[in-house]
Amino acid sequence: MTGARARPDDGAPPPTSLPTAEVIPIPAATFRTLLLVLLAALVLAAPAAASSTQTTRFEAPRDLLDASTRSAALDEIQGFGVDSLRVVLLWRNVAPDAESAKKPDFNTTDPAGYAWGQYDALLTEAKARGMKVLLTVSGPVPRWATEDKRDNLTRPDPGEFAQFMTAVGRHFAARVESWSVWNEPNQPQFLRPQFDSRKRPVSPRIYRALYKAALKGLKAARVASPRVLLGETSPRGTGKVVAPLTFLRGALCLDARNRRQKGCGKLATAGVAHHAYTTRAGPRFVPSGPNDVTISVLRRLTTLLDRAGRAGAVPARLPLHLTEFGIQSTPDPIFGVSLQRQEEYRALSERIAYRNPRVRSFSQYLLRDDNPSTSGPVSSRYPGFESGLRTASGRAKPALDGFRLVLSAVRGKRTSSLWGLVRPAVRATAVQVEYRAGRQGAWRKLATVPTDADGYFLKTTRLVTGRQYRVTWTAPDGAALAGAATRPVK
Repeated sequence: MTGARARPDDGAPPPTSLPTAEVIPIPAATFRTLLLVLLAALVLAAPAAASSTQTTRFEAPRDLLDASTRSAALDEIQGFGVDSLRVVLLWRNVAPDAESAKKPDFNTTDPAGYAWGQYDALLTEAKARGMKVLLTVSGPVPRWATEDKRDNLTRPDPGEFAQFMTAVGRHFAARVESWSVWNEPNQPQFLRPQFDSRKRPVSPRIYRALYKAALKGLKAARVASPRVLLGETSPRGTGKVVAPLTFLRGALCLDARNRRQKGCGKLATAGVAHHAYTTRAGPRFVPSGPNDVTISVLRRLTTLLDRAGRAGAVPARLPLHLTEFGIQSTPDPIFGVSLQRQEEYRALSERIAYRNPRVRSFSQYLLRDDNPSTSGPVSSRYPGFESGLRTASGRAKPALDGFRLVLSAVRGKRTSSLWGLVRPAVRATAVQVEYRAGRQGAWRKLATVPTDADGYFLKTTRLVTGRQYRVTWTAPDGAALAGAATRPVK
């Protein structure tokens, strides 16, 4: 189903009618033990029962910002059952004389002063198709809008950015459902400096000024009640990258004890955006840095947000939006996993996000892989991302079928838990769960499993070593679809 999806409990299958049974007295001590076990189970199950929704977004700049591939890409994305896009608009790409240190003579708040190009065409077609757009306005910026005029990244001028956001709001407001400010502002390829000469983070305060400027610009454009997301942070810190929790504490003016510093007011925001990428170790990877946030440790981020809410730095109980995510595959020899493992990890990541009641959106980054370099050593030929559902040449990966019909298999001691989603479903339906022995065996029917109204399903089956699973589904138009082969993971 397109749009928001309600969360059924990802626990045991729905109860069935039970026959009348003889009532047998239970000793008091046994009853107390059973009661404690039941209460513990209810506590553990509580997050899954939270009243939350989760939407799917798609980001595919290579395909969507190219007029020759845009319509076909939108057809495919909508065919998956996705009706929401993330588009990153780079200020430098639309500004006049972007490489000049001297500001040109033009009205910076007038949309007519900018060359909107393919951004204009994309948002117009998305609007015509009834698709929602999250527009992330970001650097690099025109050199004339920076502090030292030597590059397109160092200390963008908040005043200039507010004027640019006024023009953006006036031009795109009718085609944008929500907004966010800057792409990965904790990364030096989008914002500089990240640290001062004493290795203290400075990018958080630069970002805070830019975020407030964006709000000012949208207000000047008379955008009614804009939904603006904060953050868009990358997942891990290094000597050159500020860790996401460190970055957010700085941007929200929180000290080491999460108290709001004097002189910093509450930031208005509709939620926090984050890019919870993991490593080739998979979604269960736990980063050693306590201020890093990958998909396995989203609680670190929501804990900080709750503390920030209690400190009055942001509204309470902010939702979390995972606005960029993907699993990289071969042929990247450094970050890529096998094609089958790519979809297994992607599906498990989506399952983890679904289980977290604070996550309101989950995104797929790339339809096609970025183009590789054709020269140099193999280790350096993949500077982009190989997280697409198709290869750079357009060949479908298993992840394409797996994204349409999601299946995540988790192995327990005696059972395997099969969770999934019929993403194109618009109402309750049913899937066939199939299995095979090993990689080449014939597929056999395991069960017919009903979904909820949003297309989610859950099936528990006995653990059989070596089995692989997939789901098949017949669409309303009669098309027979099959998902990717999936091996249970721990």
